[in-house]
Amino acid sequence: MNIEFDSYKQKLNDCRPALDGLAESLNLEGLRSELERLHAMQEAPGFWDDPEKSQKIVMKVKQTETKIARYEKMVSTWDDLMTICEMAAEEDDDSMLDELKEGFATLTANMESCRLETLLTGHYDKNNALMSFHAGAGGTEAQDWCSILLRMYTRWAEQHGFVCKVMDIQEADEGGIKSADIVIEGENAYGFLKGENGVHRLVRVSPFDANGRRQTSFSAIEVVPDIQDDSADVEIRPEDYEMQVYRSSGAGGQHINKTSSAVRLIHKATGIVVSCQTQRSQFQNKEYCLRMLRSKLIEIKEREHLDKISDIKGVQQKIEWGSQIRNYVFMPYTLVKDTRTGCETSNINAVVDGALDPFIEAYLNCLATGNWVQK
Repeated sequence: MNIEFDSYKQKLNDCRPALDGLAESLNLEGLRSELERLHAMQEAPGFWDDPEKSQKIVMKVKQTETKIARYEKMVSTWDDLMTICEMAAEEDDDSMLDELKEGFATLTANMESCRLETLLTGHYDKNNALMSFHAGAGGTEAQDWCSILLRMYTRWAEQHGFVCKVMDIQEADEGGIKSADIVIEGENAYGFLKGENGVHRLVRVSPFDANGRRQTSFSAIEVVPDIQDDSADVEIRPEDYEMQVYRSSGAGGQHINKTSSAVRLIHKATGIVVSCQTQRSQFQNKEYCLRMLRSKLIEIKEREHLDKISDIKGVQQKIEWGSQIRNYVFMPYTLVKDTRTGCETSNINAVVDGALDPFIEAYLNCLATGNWVQK
């Protein structure tokens, strides 16, 4: 028998405890019990009488079924690969080696992805993510960098099956963007992206510099969970904010520039600003703004362990040298390095094209173990 089959059989045996452990981490039996309960609710008389509630249950059923099916698929794959090893031994057949290699790579990748999801235990980790982009020091260069970051996260979201919606974008006069607000929709979007919150530093030869000099610029990203629960303890009164309306700009159809439908809300106590211009009416844009403002206030309240929303004080983050969480260097060498986890890669073009998984995984692992890079 080919020695490689023996090697893969040993690898499969070695990874089986981790596969079994995932069932416990996922609370597989609990998920199955929950699915039975949800199915019973769906079959109960009057289930569709409350469309909003029924839709939430239908979505929960789909998510639970997906989790169970995903784990069962991994177990089935493990069994199939072990069968291949045993058949190859009996028949002395090397023809299935490529299938074995590909199957094992897929299995271990799926196990790692599933393991990372078990680390998402935060209260809002399963929520959608609200992301705000702000150009910092560096003028036109920083504004171009801000637009690159927006594209980078949009590509990452698309690659992972998330839905990305642009709520507001302020384009710069000479190129790039001054700021943007987007929502990334999908289960665990916030859990995966929460570590991207902070200042991102770019070093490159600026295409806007006629002398071809190397420049450093900064952009900040804010990530908060999309919290749609409008409970009484997060009530935002009209007197708490200043509302501005203006004409929408950019893509969005012929209606977009005809009326002052875009809305900007400024929270008086904290200085937090939220904007939305992509909905068809001023009312809809205001609702999205209130949704974003509420989410940001709740996230700050919980992060700072405050008793009530009114205890939040405005804090402006400095978008400059020394405050960055990650460096992106194009010249004189290529390197992307996270200052918190130490994760790095020289394939900077892949990163700005959305290949962020190694950095996201490193952050989640450090968050779980506490093994951060000492500055």
